[in-house]
Amino acid sequence: MTKITKISDRADGIEKSITLAITELAYELSKENKPVISFSAGEPNFSTPEKIKQAGINAINGNKTRYTAATGTIELKEAVAAKLKRDNGLDYGAADIVVANGAKQAICNTLMAIINPGDEVIIPAPYWVSYPSQIKIAGGTPVVMDTDETTCFKITADQLKKVITDKTRALFLTTPSNPTGAVYDEEELAKIAEVCVDKGIYVISDEIYEKLTYGGKRHVSIAGISEEVKNLTIVINGVSKAYAMTGWRIGYSASKPEIAKAIGKIQSHFTSNPSTPSQWASIEALNGDETEIEKMRVAFDERRLYMAEAVNNIKGISCFVPDGAFYVFPNISRLTGKKSRSGIINNSADFCKFLLNEKYVACIPGSGFGLEGYIRLSYATSMENIKKGIDLLKEWVENLK
Repeated sequence: MTKITKISDRADGIEKSITLAITELAYELSKENKPVISFSAGEPNFSTPEKIKQAGINAINGNKTRYTAATGTIELKEAVAAKLKRDNGLDYGAADIVVANGAKQAICNTLMAIINPGDEVIIPAPYWVSYPSQIKIAGGTPVVMDTDETTCFKITADQLKKVITDKTRALFLTTPSNPTGAVYDEEELAKIAEVCVDKGIYVISDEIYEKLTYGGKRHVSIAGISEEVKNLTIVINGVSKAYAMTGWRIGYSASKPEIAKAIGKIQSHFTSNPSTPSQWASIEALNGDETEIEKMRVAFDERRLYMAEAVNNIKGISCFVPDGAFYVFPNISRLTGKKSRSGIINNSADFCKFLLNEKYVACIPGSGFGLEGYIRLSYATSMENIKKGIDLLKEWVENLK
């Protein structure tokens, strides 16, 4: 009799991304010709700018379609280094850069390079849904720090000190934040940097939304606070969000040479290089004119203000006005215990499931981001969809019993 083998404990312990689960359910309803309005996906509704697309086409037509170095082309790594100097005041050489298949792989590479089994990695909640699973896959232990609206969903240096132990290896810092849109200022980062340097822990600085800030806020990289914290920081970024290039799958990390070397070795055995035409398109994105990028940012800003105000006008819901990214993270906890046609709302997952089933409006439960009682709404969709979807949300909430 054939022995039936079991999947690994590593795979068995990983939960499916709730973001993708809701997105898939919304897609299934759309295939049934239901008028779904989705606030769930984390990607711009804009097309990749023409010059960037043409650079990719030119690469294909020029037969730039073969393997490159596993860590990316020297041309792209030099473009990344120039961008980090120009935009962030950070001095990195091409050897410090590893180009990956999206920022998600850059994070996984980093965790595999810096943590050992049993090491603790601190993640402020709400967090991007994949962080805990990525830490577990690398053999680490996620340590969650809760935040709320009173601190604009940001941690403080004093909070950080209290959760660091002898096993702490790294801190995840995401600014601007997914899912809240919170943006750390230089003073806040300086205090956090001081703790990390004092305790000797790494900082994984996820800056993928850096170009999407509003209301006079500006992005500051913690790596720019001091040389000491720069040596402990792995900067994560990419072209997906700012340049509407989610499907091109180009992200990157920047770190001191010994970490970059370790990251590069890991990537060489997992995937080798990212897509070659995508790398050439990304050079155009990083080096080219950003007029179209600014137009997208201005459009997101308009949607941000409309959505935040409209959500705050729904009785029973309150909403922090975000300073970055393209999400709002409303508090729906006062609606717990209310009843819709589908049943009693016991948590944020019920809220999202019932809303999607009854009004065909898709959003993501806060539980997926580590904070119950909230939902995430993306305004990376058209203003028409935003207005229609928020009207449906308001109508649904007002009819809860």
